[in-house]
Amino acid sequence: MGRRLFAEWLGTLFLLATVVGSGIMSERLSGGNDAIALLGNTIPTGAILVVLILVFGPISGGHFNPAVTLSMAIRRDISAAQSVQYLIAQVGGGVSGVIVAHAMFDNPLFDPGTISRTGTGQWLGEFVATFGLVATILGCLKARPEAVPYAVGLFITAGYWFTSSTSFANPAVTIARAMTNTFSGIDPAHVVAFITAQLIAAVAATYVFRWLLGSD
Repeated sequence: MGRRLFAEWLGTLFLLATVVGSGIMSERLSGGNDAIALLGNTIPTGAILVVLILVFGPISGGHFNPAVTLSMAIRRDISAAQSVQYLIAQVGGGVSGVIVAHAMFDNPLFDPGTISRTGTGQWLGEFVATFGLVATILGCLKARPEAVPYAVGLFITAGYWFTSSTSFANPAVTIARAMTNTFSGIDPAHVVAFITAQLIAAVAATYVFRWLLGSD
């Protein structure tokens, strides 16, 4: 269990270091063009998810996401006690990843976000993004488990562009991104609504796909 928790912590650290670090780099190099900055943030995030799930998936399952862990707990693939431990490791890894990204780019280590991400459209965006992510995982696990890393990376790459919220789809990521006042940040006051939408979506997707895949 110790190795599994460390894998979740380290994987989530690298995920957030990539999300925040590529956001900082993109913002600095894009010359104020938000579309270019978003593209520069999107590609590394999708790519690192493939790598991280390939590396850490055989150890911990490669969740890096409390919404995914919740889905696995509903399916009884992981116990409630283990889920709580995964949650702690994921949030801790996410926060650590933001600190690492800030340190690499000489930003203040603790710098709360100020970007407003709120409103019905953005909450719906988070629901759609998280539902789609969990659906992607569950669908691939049923028929093509070896495709999960690539499918997840591709879905999040697409989600950055087709959802209004740019597809956080992850409570640990949302908490960690509230700590960065950079391109990928979020105002801490808007975190709870995002996480609520994400968790509702994870539960909904789990039960919908339990029925759809004939595993009920």
